[in-house]
Order: sequence, then C-alpha cells, then structure tokens
Amino acid sequence: MKRKASSGALDPDRERALRFPPPNRPPDDLSAAPTSPQSDQRPRPPSGNGTPFPPQPHAFTPAASEPEASAWPPVASDPEAHAWTPTPSEPEPHAWTPAEPSPRTPAGPAQDAPVWGGPPEPDETTSESLRPDRLLRNRRRPPTGGWRRLVYTISGGLIHPRPSKQERHRQELIERIRRPVAKGHYRVAVMSLKGGVGKTTTTIALGSTLAAQRGDRVIAVDANPDRGTLSDKLRLESPSTVRHLLNDRAGIKRYADVRSYTSQAPSRLEVLASDRDPAISEAFDAEDYAAVAELLDQFYSIAITDCGTGMLHSAMSAILTMADQIVLVSPVTVDGARSASATLDWLQAHGHRPLAAEAVVVLSAVKKTRKSSVDVEELKQHFAKRCRAVVGVPFDPHLEEGYEVDLDLLRPATRDTYLELASVIADGFSKRDRT
Repeated sequence: MKRKASSGALDPDRERALRFPPPNRPPDDLSAAPTSPQSDQRPRPPSGNGTPFPPQPHAFTPAASEPEASAWPPVASDPEAHAWTPTPSEPEPHAWTPAEPSPRTPAGPAQDAPVWGGPPEPDETTSESLRPDRLLRNRRRPPTGGWRRLVYTISGGLIHPRPSKQERHRQELIERIRRPVAKGHYRVAVMSLKGGVGKTTTTIALGSTLAAQRGDRVIAVDANPDRGTLSDKLRLESPSTVRHLLNDRAGIKRYADVRSYTSQAPSRLEVLASDRDPAISEAFDAEDYAAVAELLDQFYSIAITDCGTGMLHSAMSAILTMADQIVLVSPVTVDGARSASATLDWLQAHGHRPLAAEAVVVLSAVKKTRKSSVDVEELKQHFAKRCRAVVGVPFDPHLEEGYEVDLDLLRPATRDTYLELASVIADGFSKRDRT
C-alpha cells in the first residue's frame, strides 16, 4: 500500500536504514519521524449493536512505523494484524474440547462381557469348589487339655496353640471310627476261653467308645447262656431281657419298640441284658441268637456280642457263623496267652480260618503288678503273626471296680487305648462281604 507524499517524509533508503540498522549499532531516534494519520486507526472489535467500540482514553497505541526489532511487524493497514489466531496443530492451553460421541450401539449385553446366569462352560468353576476347608480358614478345634487348653481359656480364644502330635493322632483315630458301615450292619463277637480276663469289660468299653464317637446306633448283646454280667456295667433302665425280646418279636415294627427292651449308658451305647433269673431253665441257643441278630440288624448299625466262656456252648455256632469280626481277649499271663492262642487253633480247625486271620487280640492287664516277669512284647509278636492286630490295654483303677464303666473316669492312656481298638475294628466297616 502506498503512503501519501508529505514534506516530512523520509527517503526510502533512509527509512530502511533506520528500520534495519547494521549489527552492533544502535538505531537512530525515530521520534522525529512523522506518523501517518492512519496509524492511529486500530481495528476495534464491534460492539453488541454492530458499531465499533469508542477509542479508549489513555490507551497505548503503538505506532505502525515503530515496531520493535525483535517483534513481528504488524501491518497498520491490515485489520487482522493484531489478532492472534491459534494454529490447528497447537490447541489453546486449558481449553476444554468435548470428546466426539461414539456411535450408538443397540441395547444388549457386550460381546466380551461375561453374562451372569448363562450356561457354564465345561471347565468353568462349579459349586463343588466351595468347600468348607477353603472358605473357613481359621476354623480349628479348641485344645482338649494340658497347657494348650489353659492358654486358650485364659486368652479367651485369642491364642490358639497348635495341637500336639498326640492330639493329632487322636483325631485321626476318631476319623477312622466314624467311617460308615458299607453293608448297613456290622457284628462283632468278643470271646475268651477263660473267665475273669476282662471280656465283658472289653465289650462295654469298646461299645461305649464306638457309640460316643459315632452318630448311628450301637448295641451290646449279652449272649452268655448262663447268667451274664454285661448288665452290671451300666445303670439298668429296663427290666426286660433278651428272652422278653424273643417272645415279643412279632409285634416289634419300629426302633421305639426295641428301645423299651434296652438300657442306655451315658455314651449312648444300648445294652440288651441276658436272663438273670436262676429259675429259668431254657437256654439261649443258636436259633434264638440268630433270631435276635436278624431283628437288631434292622435298627442298629453295629452289634457287639458278649459271648459266654468257652467255645462249645449252644449259641456259639450261630455267633461265629454270623460274625464279621472277632475280638479275642487274653490276660497278660502265660496260661491266658496259651488259651487265647489255642482259641485261634480251634477256629482254624473248625472252618473259621478267615475269622482267625482277621481277629483282633486284646492283651488286658486286669491286675496291677509293679513288675511282671511276662515279656509283653514277645506276646505281641506271637499274636501279630497269627491275626490282624494286637492291642494292649493298661491297668486302670476304674475298670478294676467291676461296676459301671464311664469313659470319662478312665485314665487318658486307657481311653486312648480303647480309641485305638475301636479304630482297628472300624477298619473293617468298609467291607461289604465277609472275608
């Protein structure tokens, strides 16, 4: 754009020299240079009604002919010279730019999102994975005794010592005792050739241990053809005997009918007593025992028979024929051990070799002796070669009384021994057929 000619206008070469001085030379004073009348006409933004804003007094308006050397020179006649226009590649800082809306999709579940309640995949987790041993992390039984029980009680359960090795072994025995009976009923015969060796005591203690640890019904039957003493080991609740049950068996249809003929110990063991009247001359024979055993099998999972002394009485043939397990009781004496070994010989010779091979021998210390000359380990090794297991029951003052047997009154060692015996017997519960 051409400037108007005036008397005070500078020569173009002079004006160029003043605008762009050579290096290291201060520019000359340009104050004398006249300014164009149009230099005061800055572009003003329009007001709300379309008219320009009035010029502001005292506003500083740089002359078009006096730009700084380092600033970019705006053209005075260009109305957009002083307006700043951001480039597309450099958006204004702190400016908010809304995100472009995504295209709308039809309503419905996402393609990759899991659909709850849909059909599970073949390898997907099922309800079987919610096992209590995984969900209940800190669930442990409280200690049963000793200093662990004391610490647990004083701390209010906050300090829970780990169980001892003995306690863990005891829990393993209990788990073995609680295994189910595969065929629904299991018959155990407790026998001995001599009297006074702890046969009846073993019957009541073994039955009480099984009944206390299991949830099903356990009964002990006195099958002694003479006057038995099984009913002396607990407090009688019913005067009825095995003979009364035989005479009334036609009317027995449910468990409550049988329960009226039995007495129950604190351990939940039920006992069916034998005849105690000396005037009764009718003996308890093999046919009677078979009828009683078949009746009790309908209501009890485990039946323990307290056999009479000897092997040749009338009921013994049916007892051995129907038994799943025999327990042979022997005292820790020379003559008692020889009698027990002779019993195994008799069983093998009379067609009961499987019973003899699976027998459990109980070495019962019925008398308290300071020092016995009998080698107990030699006895255990002898019977271990002839039968399935050997268990030694230590002497206990509570059993020596010859009266009611209460497991809570036994010494811990004696109680643990009967747990061992019961677990050995329970190892046969999984068998469906008699071997």
